[in-house]
Amino acid sequence: MSERSMLCLLATATAVAVLTGCTSTKPSASGGTEVELVKSGKLMTCTHLPYEPFQIRKGNAIVGFDVDLVDLVAKKLKVTQEIVDTPFEGIQSGEDLNTRKCDLAAAGMTITPVRAKNLDFSAGYFDATQALIAKKGSSFTSLAALKGKKLGVQQGTTGETYAQKHAPGVTAVQFEDLALLLTAVKTGQVDAAVGDNGVLFEYVRKNPDTEVTAEFDTGEKYGIGVRAGNDALRKEINSVISKAKSDGSYDRIYKKWFPAAPKK
Repeated sequence: MSERSMLCLLATATAVAVLTGCTSTKPSASGGTEVELVKSGKLMTCTHLPYEPFQIRKGNAIVGFDVDLVDLVAKKLKVTQEIVDTPFEGIQSGEDLNTRKCDLAAAGMTITPVRAKNLDFSAGYFDATQALIAKKGSSFTSLAALKGKKLGVQQGTTGETYAQKHAPGVTAVQFEDLALLLTAVKTGQVDAAVGDNGVLFEYVRKNPDTEVTAEFDTGEKYGIGVRAGNDALRKEINSVISKAKSDGSYDRIYKKWFPAAPKK
């Protein structure tokens, strides 16, 4: 073999190593295809902070309902979870999964037909619906009552979509994340805000000068997202969710993060 041919082979091998060196595989606990992971020994989770109580930073740690649930998946795969805080748009578009920024996305994310075109979802693991939050004693008990007023929405969420369809005559004010949205309600920057009921009830529990004034039955369910076609990991997640609901683990995690909210 010529020196030139040898160099070409080495260059090709190096290129392949660069492309594949950041992934590892774990045998499927369900006995199927191996699960491919972005980083050896880690289950990389993309989320968008803060979204209490699903994921929130406490000191140097990120904790929450979604974090505990994904920890069960990591345990089954015999790895540890590592969380990546990233803008929600990159999560719901599937870009973060396609570029291998993470293995899965757990971000209190509603399963929708549009998102399902960009990524694959696990089975639904949390029943959600939209709700309206305002200052305590407010007269804004419906979207119709907000005509001519300012309604806060989180950009790229199903709450924003719901407001666009059901709140004519209302001025929608976009916010990048939940913390900014709720602060706007508390400070009077907006008259009310629409968002997922789980996070709004948790906020009201800790901020009694606010209240949930209405709920809208949208029949939403949260799902954990994986890269389109990543059936091996999706099946493992579904297996964990099913087992957690049958062995009491799910109820334990639920009560930990939603002490004041009904399960249904």
